[in-house]
Amino acid sequence: MSAVDAIHRYYELVDDGAIDDLIPLFADDIIYERPGHPPIAGIDAFRTFYEENRPIGEGHHTIEQTYVDGATVIIRGRFEGTLAGDPVEFGFVDIHHCNADGEIDHRWTYTDLATV
Repeated sequence: MSAVDAIHRYYELVDDGAIDDLIPLFADDIIYERPGHPPIAGIDAFRTFYEENRPIGEGHHTIEQTYVDGATVIIRGRFEGTLAGDPVEFGFVDIHHCNADGEIDHRWTYTDLATV
């Protein structure tokens, strides 16, 4: 699976709530950064974030653009769903870096909201 395919698959899996299936897309030493929040470091903390701490509830990501530069894939899109139980819609940019094994080893999320 190419890096772009894996990252597009990530959005499908996260929207389906399939955490067990999306975790293998990420490296054990994953770093996930979001402005205003401490980095999430390591696959165990990453899994805990998705299972217990992610402020977004159910929803759907729409990918509007995909940019690729070597091992870096940038996704620009929109999310529509719930945040803390309330309806929400916002734009986002996610930057993913993949290691030599094709796993996502670094992820950055930028949104229109500071609470994501």
